[in-house]
Amino acid sequence: MVIQALHHLLHCAQQVSQVTQSFIGRTGRKPEVFWPSRTGVEQYYVFFIFSKHYNAEKVTQIIFYEDRNFQGRSYECSGECSDLHSHFSRCNSIRVESGNWMVYERPNFTGYQYFLRGGEFSEYQRWMGFNDCVRSCRMIPITKGSHRLKIFERPEFGGQMMEMTEDCPNLYERFHHNDIHSCNVMEGYWIFFEHPNYTGRQYLMSPGEYRRFNEWGSISPRVGSIKHIAM
Repeated sequence: MVIQALHHLLHCAQQVSQVTQSFIGRTGRKPEVFWPSRTGVEQYYVFFIFSKHYNAEKVTQIIFYEDRNFQGRSYECSGECSDLHSHFSRCNSIRVESGNWMVYERPNFTGYQYFLRGGEFSEYQRWMGFNDCVRSCRMIPITKGSHRLKIFERPEFGGQMMEMTEDCPNLYERFHHNDIHSCNVMEGYWIFFEHPNYTGRQYLMSPGEYRRFNEWGSISPRVGSIKHIAM
């Protein structure tokens, strides 16, 4: 039993060493105290950092693959990146280890937008992609509490207004308009979809004022459905 216990301790020490080096490489910081989670999987280790405050952290990560089914050249990303073209030439599958992400067809967060959360996407059609081009990405902050926005029939917050606090799969049935020309996001993060039932082009709506539809990256005021981003 003693020998088995020693082997177990040695195995744990090796795991801790590997995880620590991975954490330092990704964050540039050295954890002072750590405790492995029950999963035993590296990316789900939780590090307890003791400094001025007591924090628990988990590395947020998204992995891009050039080929389908997570094959070919890959690139791991743990934060916002405005230009991914030097890391891969195309993107046909994505694995989201943790967090909520928005990926973009073009550099500098432009072009088609796609919302992704934890899971595996073995081909670009799985994230409703229009092509295999991904050139920038950003992590969506986690927000607690309520979600609230106001949508307007006309630019500059004019015309009919409707306040929303929950998802809407068919905007026309509730608002009697398909065209939204301005919006004020007061709380939380939302996704506008071009068509009903959360289909078509997507647009990330961060807290703030949008006086015209082109300010959220759209080429048209058409909005068919709206969904808030939950934790």
